[in-house]
Amino acid sequence: MSASLSFVDDRPSGVALVLECSTANGSVALLRDDAVIGRSSVAMGAATDDALFPAVATLLAEAGIAAADVTRIICGAGPGSFTSLRIAASVAKGLAHATGAALLAVPSMLLAAATVNVPGRYLVHADALRGERYVLPAIIDEAGLVVGDGDVRRVGGAELVGVLGDRVPLCVTGGPPHDVGRPVVPDAGGLVRVRGWWRVPAEDLAAWEPSYGRLAEAQVKWEDSHQRPLPPSAPSAAAT
Repeated sequence: MSASLSFVDDRPSGVALVLECSTANGSVALLRDDAVIGRSSVAMGAATDDALFPAVATLLAEAGIAAADVTRIICGAGPGSFTSLRIAASVAKGLAHATGAALLAVPSMLLAAATVNVPGRYLVHADALRGERYVLPAIIDEAGLVVGDGDVRRVGGAELVGVLGDRVPLCVTGGPPHDVGRPVVPDAGGLVRVRGWWRVPAEDLAAWEPSYGRLAEAQVKWEDSHQRPLPPSAPSAAAT
């Protein structure tokens, strides 16, 4: 078994770098085995300077770890901000390519649920634009570990209460204010509370992209005005 996928007694070993940038409140974390040894917040968004790569470099330097020593890079897979997710994916893929580290992807909404400590059945929801919400059912077990209890899907805002059932709502911050559920922010350091995160299969560097949830607003507007799909090479593909 390669070092990048190693584990000891079904526990992760080695150094892992985590990038979570599905909202404007991004974060990076450094893990050794299954413990967080460093974490930093990163402001994301089209109106901010690119601070993600410098934050990664600083985190590694402060821990005295070379990039080549990182065996796994885990990227929050969204859904969320198109621009922020794309930046994080580019950094994660570039580092994985340069270092030979395995690239793993974890739903960002699980990293939001991992900020809650109380065992129970939850429904994480987030703004999906155009009056819709992303929802992900999740369970926090008695050990405080989080596991997804279904797939991320998109529902109309009016449907949220109907799909909630007996689950406790958790509302990912960002977008218009929403009063259903406790506010939560996906956090890179929460990965250690996602059950079995190290067993997630490595992604294909050439093919993997985050789950943007829907097309970028700029692309939607371009296609609406031109009444045809946006050509892949067109500069208008940049997200807003």
